[in-house]
Amino acid sequence: MCEYDRNMIDPSRRKALKAGGGLGLLGIFTVLGLVPGAAWAKANQAAFEAKSLGEAFEALGVIVPEDSTLIQLTVPEIAENGAVVPVTVNSLLARTEQISILADKNPTMLAANFLIPEGTEGFVTTRIKMAQTSSVVVLVKAGGKFYRASQEVKVTAGGC
Repeated sequence: MCEYDRNMIDPSRRKALKAGGGLGLLGIFTVLGLVPGAAWAKANQAAFEAKSLGEAFEALGVIVPEDSTLIQLTVPEIAENGAVVPVTVNSLLARTEQISILADKNPTMLAANFLIPEGTEGFVTTRIKMAQTSSVVVLVKAGGKFYRASQEVKVTAGGC
């Protein structure tokens, strides 16, 4: 065997490493709760199908959320495109368990719902669709209680 053949990279080894790494990451994300399970989706289907804030609150198990200054909500005052409205939530509440993002004038209220594993910071950033100018409401479940923060976003071109 010549020197050239011995030093060539084996493409099958490279493919195996990529596949193994990808599966390993998927496993880690699943354990951390970053990959939603089918059971979770079915359990909260009613929340995602809610047509009003009251229905969404009820489906999520919220009775009366308290307003909290420990929830930092960052959304634009004006969204030029309602199809991609950036939302960042930073919960400074101890033992944050869940962060839900709702848009009160959307065809379906609940835009996103995140389960926060124990020991993880209560921080999420995402983009949601908004049909029209409305309030973005954030519900944070911490220590078994729900808290809320909200801010109005003016939408110039609807996204729903």
